[in-house]
Amino acid sequence: MQMFDPDLLRTFLAFAESGSLAHAAAAVGRTPSAVTSQMQRLEAMIGEPLLAPSGRGRILTPAGEELVVHARRILEVHRDAWLSLKGARADGRLALGCTQDFADSNLPDLLRHFGRTHPRVRLDLRVGRSRELTAAYDQGLIEVLIVMRDGAMPDELAVLREPMLWLSAAVDPVAADGELPIAVLDPPCGFRAAVTAALDDAGRSYRIAATSPSLSGVRAAVRSGLALTARTARFLGDGVAVAPRSLGLPPLPNAEFSLRLKSKAEKAASSLAHLLADGLPAGGERT
Repeated sequence: MQMFDPDLLRTFLAFAESGSLAHAAAAVGRTPSAVTSQMQRLEAMIGEPLLAPSGRGRILTPAGEELVVHARRILEVHRDAWLSLKGARADGRLALGCTQDFADSNLPDLLRHFGRTHPRVRLDLRVGRSRELTAAYDQGLIEVLIVMRDGAMPDELAVLREPMLWLSAAVDPVAADGELPIAVLDPPCGFRAAVTAALDDAGRSYRIAATSPSLSGVRAAVRSGLALTARTARFLGDGVAVAPRSLGLPPLPNAEFSLRLKSKAEKAASSLAHLLADGLPAGGERT
């Protein structure tokens, strides 16, 4: 009986979650042709097509949909075994700092894996703004850090790149006429700078209709229909949707997040950082 190669399953899930071979290639650090080859190897093992043509792209076949369920289960067991063998005897304290973007998306699932395999490690989780978290990291108060990127750093384990999206209320978004109302975090903020630069370059009239020191405040302003904002897809849901194309909004750059690991960090911190590097992209790009 043939056994599934975890690398093939990771690539397959990257396609299933992103819906694009090109995005899957970026997520796993391979070329599109290499990803296509991996999909063909999986199909040869199973004896059925996993992907079917759809317009200019591909979609999952019924066999592909079924494999998604099994692949997630297999990789979860694989991940737990790896972490358990590395972390069963680990103890002590570990501090993780991250922005709310990740705390509200797939971070909890990854922490569940880590906690199950490192039961004696106390996790100090700090969720906040990039500037404050970076200061705490520089002071030695945080071992693993996920914040908006501000240039390359020697202790950078991975760079997570995700498209910035214009977001609005899921119901009754703002109108396209007149000044565009936007909701932003208090400065300094990379998203705020990107939004205002894009609107200025496009010659689009706008006004800052709401500011907040936290993302929960920005979300409230957007959900109310008071203003638009720009974040990544991690901010979608709970009354927030992609803004209508009819608004004619200018394109935005990618958001870059830096995953950093303190030099000479304990093994538990290193295990957590590598787990996050593998699990956080969720369809985005990692380098």
